[in-house]
Amino acid sequence: MFALQELGTTLEHARARYIQQNPKSKALHAEASNSLPGGNTRAVLHADPFPLYIKSGHGYQVTSEDGTTYTDFTGEFTAALYGHSSPVIRKTITTVLTTIGLNLSGTTRAEQSLASAICARFNVSKVRFTNSGTEANLQALAAARRFTKKRKVVVFGGAYHGGVLGFAGGKPAANNVDLDDWIVAKYNDVDGATRAIQDEGVAAVLLEAMQGAGGCIVATEEFLKAIEDAARKAGVVFIMDEVMTSRLCAHGLASIRGVTPDLKTFGKWLGGGITFGAFGGREDMMAAYDPSQPDCLPHSGTFNNNTLAMHAGHAGLTEIYTPSVANEFTALGTEFLGRLNEASRDSILCFTGLGTVMTAHFPVNGEKDIRDGDDVEERSELRELFWLEMLENGFWVARRGFIALILGTPRRELDRFVDAVEAFIRRHEAFLKTTVG
Repeated sequence: MFALQELGTTLEHARARYIQQNPKSKALHAEASNSLPGGNTRAVLHADPFPLYIKSGHGYQVTSEDGTTYTDFTGEFTAALYGHSSPVIRKTITTVLTTIGLNLSGTTRAEQSLASAICARFNVSKVRFTNSGTEANLQALAAARRFTKKRKVVVFGGAYHGGVLGFAGGKPAANNVDLDDWIVAKYNDVDGATRAIQDEGVAAVLLEAMQGAGGCIVATEEFLKAIEDAARKAGVVFIMDEVMTSRLCAHGLASIRGVTPDLKTFGKWLGGGITFGAFGGREDMMAAYDPSQPDCLPHSGTFNNNTLAMHAGHAGLTEIYTPSVANEFTALGTEFLGRLNEASRDSILCFTGLGTVMTAHFPVNGEKDIRDGDDVEERSELRELFWLEMLENGFWVARRGFIALILGTPRRELDRFVDAVEAFIRRHEAFLKTTVG
C-alpha cells in the first residue's frame, strides 16, 4: 500500500511539472473548449489536465506551442511514416498545387497509377479508394455482405477498425454501426474464433494480424491459420485490416504470416500524409463495385480520388518506401524492440509489437507474453508516468504507450530512448515490481 501511495505522489509531481512547463498548451486548451466539446475533436489525443499542443513538425521532430522540440515516436499512429517534411512528398504536393490543381471533378490518370502500384505491392486483384481506413473497412464489409448475402461479422476484443468500428473491452463501442451484427470473439483464441465463424449468418471475419490501437498484440500463426481455414470451410469472407500493418514489411503483414485474405484494407501512411483509405482483393468480390454492372453497390466520395492523395501516395510508395526500404526499416524496428525488452526484462514493463510499431505495457502481474489485451490488468498510473517522463526526455510518445517510428529517425535517438527507458526503470524500480501494493 505504501508503494502505491508513493506512486500516486510521484505521478502528481510529474503532472505538476507538466502543467508548469506547458502554459501555452493549457491556455489554448481552455480556448478550444469554448467551441469544441472538451476542447477536442479527436479522442485519442485527449489528455488530462490538457493535451500538449503541437505547433509544427520537421523531419522526425515536432515542436510544441510551448517551444519544446520532441523526437516524434508517435508517428501520427503510423500515418507519418515519411516524417513531417519529406522532400519527395513536399515536391509532389507543390507540383500538384501549381500544375495540376485540386478537386478536378473527374477521373485522372493518377488514380490508375496508385491503384496499379497498390495491387502489385500488396497482392490484390482490384482496389478502390476511400477517405480513411474507417471507410475502407465499412466498404469491405459491404462487399462481403453482398457476396455472401449474410449480415453478421466476427471481430475480436480489443480491435479498432475505425471511428465507428471499435471493440475495446470485448464489446462494440456505443457509437458503432450495425450494433446487432457483431460477434465479438477473443483474440488469439483458436477454438472461440472457429466457433464464431461457424455461426449461422456470418458474412465475414475482420481482424488485424497485429492489433494496433489494441496494444500492438500480435496474432499467433496458429490463430491466423485457423481463421483462414474456418472461413474457407464456412464460406465466410476473410478480411484483413492492414491499415497499420501494411508498412511492416515489403508487401504487408499478410505476406509473411502465411495467410491469403479474400479482402484487405489500407489507409494511414499510404496516402503520403494526406487522408486516404483503400480496400481491395479478389476480383469476384470487388466486382460488386463495378459501376458498369447492373445492381452494383454504390460507392461515391468527393475526395476518393483527390489529386493530393493520389500523387503523394504514389510518390511515397514507389520512390520512398520501396520494398527494400520497408524490409530494412522493419529490421531496424525489430532490433529496437528487442533492445527495449532486454532493458525492461527485470521489471513489469514490456513492449509488444512488430518491427517499427509497438506499445509499452505495465501488466500488474508481470505477464509479458500477452495474447489478448483484454485479459491483462495494467497499472495505468505507470503508463501515465511513463508518458510524462518521456516527454521530459524529449520524446513524443502516444499517451497509451504506442510508438510508430518515422523514416530517417537517427539511430542516436533510438539509443537515447533506450537509455531513457533504462533510467525510468532505475528511478522507479520500487513501482515496477509485481508485488507493488
